[in-house]
Amino acid sequence: MTFLHVDMDAFYASIEQRDRPELRGRPVIVGGNHGRGVVTAASYEARAFGVRSAMPGRQAAQLCPQAEFVRGRLNHYANVGRSVREIFHRFTPLVQPLSLDEAFLDVSGVVRLHGRPAQIGRDIQRTIRVELDLPSSVGIAPLKFVAKIASDLRKPDGFVEVPDDGVQAFLDPLPVSRLWGVGRVGGERLQKRGYHHVRDLRVSNAQSLHQCFGEWGLHLWRLANGIDPRGVIVDQVAKGIGHERTFDEDLTELEPMEAVISYLSEQVARRLRRSDRKAAVVTLKYRREDFKTFTHARTLATPTCSTREILGTAIELLHEMRRRQPRAVRLLGVSVGNLHDADSPVQLSMLDQAERQAASKLDRVSDQIARKIGDVGLYRASSHGWLRQRDDRRQR
Repeated sequence: MTFLHVDMDAFYASIEQRDRPELRGRPVIVGGNHGRGVVTAASYEARAFGVRSAMPGRQAAQLCPQAEFVRGRLNHYANVGRSVREIFHRFTPLVQPLSLDEAFLDVSGVVRLHGRPAQIGRDIQRTIRVELDLPSSVGIAPLKFVAKIASDLRKPDGFVEVPDDGVQAFLDPLPVSRLWGVGRVGGERLQKRGYHHVRDLRVSNAQSLHQCFGEWGLHLWRLANGIDPRGVIVDQVAKGIGHERTFDEDLTELEPMEAVISYLSEQVARRLRRSDRKAAVVTLKYRREDFKTFTHARTLATPTCSTREILGTAIELLHEMRRRQPRAVRLLGVSVGNLHDADSPVQLSMLDQAERQAASKLDRVSDQIARKIGDVGLYRASSHGWLRQRDDRRQR
């Protein structure tokens, strides 16, 4: 098998620089609202000053006062993303999008048609540059996760190919933080145990890692040893939509957890409405500080795309989970599944119809405002505690 991972470089900011030639070569910050709000994306010129996505706009303005702040245009970015995906499908039908700006491609079966994998990667990169005037980075490898790592190493305009017999030599010297599933907290835990590089995990005893870190430790051992049977998953219609957050510091109190769930539920519901879908199942993902992960799902009486209904259900699931698993939490997620078309008929009672209509009107107004100022600039008051604490931590 041969996989490509194609990642658009500073996607939103690169689109703004393309559409406004006077911004080329200058530090550009998408979002942040001229020093207020949260940064959605930053060009590489701005990143050189330490600006990062999800950073408070005020902090970004202090780090890079000469930056040009621009308002996000999410619908426009989505349209460009569809153009990028159309280019992928010219080369292979086996495409697994991860987001608007990145995807896995399986090119194993098209080499006779399009040439060797390196040639395909170069052609895709060149086509994106010529037709869309945008930079991208490509990683090629016999394993999906290795292809993703490879595409990240030499950004922007990066191109890294890992041969079939070179996976171990490629992985061994990398810091453990390069592996999927290793965040800042996880990296610190590994380093305290003496695991600094991927090679340290590879030569370790699998059972020892399992005893120290549970299933997560076994997962990392497999990746370090080049064991990853996952293939490209082609899914023409999304079966679910979800968002999750891993915390720099474990959460122990219910109130900040509720604020996180509120924020995630808003994002999920808004994506549902953008895709003209409704969901019949809401699922809570809950990871304790010891990396043990639990899910708790609930089927709704009728499919919905209402923020109020999804949020209310997710909060109920959180309360139930806290009673069963009261330990500190390092990750929370909200997802919805069993999706239906938005115009699918549903049976409503006269008692809740007026309330649903009022909530639907509120969602429509919220979506209209979000399209103008971006998702990160508009949120419920119940989400504010999480966003404020998150921004405060990032400023420290």
